Amino acid sequence: MYLLALTGLLVMLNAATARAQPPRILAMGDSLMASHSVSGRSIADNLQAMLGARVVDRSVLGAHMIYKLPITGSLGLSIPAQFRGADWDWVVMTGGGNDLWLGCGCARCERRMNRMIAKDGTRGEIPKLFARIRKSGAQVLYIGYLRSPGIITPIEHCKDEGDELEDRVARLASRIEGVHYLSMQDLVRPGDTSYFALDGIHPSAKASRSIALRVVAYLKTLTRF
Repeated sequence: MYLLALTGLLVMLNAATARAQPPRILAMGDSLMASHSVSGRSIADNLQAMLGARVVDRSVLGAHMIYKLPITGSLGLSIPAQFRGADWDWVVMTGGGNDLWLGCGCARCERRMNRMIAKDGTRGEIPKLFARIRKSGAQVLYIGYLRSPGIITPIEHCKDEGDELEDRVARLASRIEGVHYLSMQDLVRPGDTSYFALDGIHPSAKASRSIALRVVAYLKTLTRF
């Protein structure tokens, strides 16, 4: 009887300890995620502080979804190569913007778009990456990009392509359990340049924090943090 009671107590303690463990989060992607990492104010840095979670950030400025150079790809410029290991609870990620902006100048990008994700969401590098992540047991949260505040910026002409990319990701996420899409299209108010760095492309520190706050709010609707 004593041994049974002791065994039951140990099981309860182990279960309580497992519940008390902070979630293991992998952050990956491009400059939307990586900006301000040097100063400790990136999206990933904010997530770690806000959630009390263990967040590992492998995002890299200039990273692409489609990247075939093996040496630099292994350094993180290939977003799919940033996913390693199988001990993550969540993968919070960005990606695809550089493929459009740098890969085809946000003009006549249909071929590259389809290589990333087909119109029906069933084929491409993004669905393949989501499938790899889900196979590991982790859930995926894809963060959408900021939109121009309505002034002339280097990304102003990419709106239509950005909208289409995210529409495809959203359709895919709606069909796969454990894959989530979180839009940032309404985060920047018209005329408000404070969400962008001086180059008009990358997020400001304020934007990184605001994105993290939205991510945290979304995650808390899905699970206990």
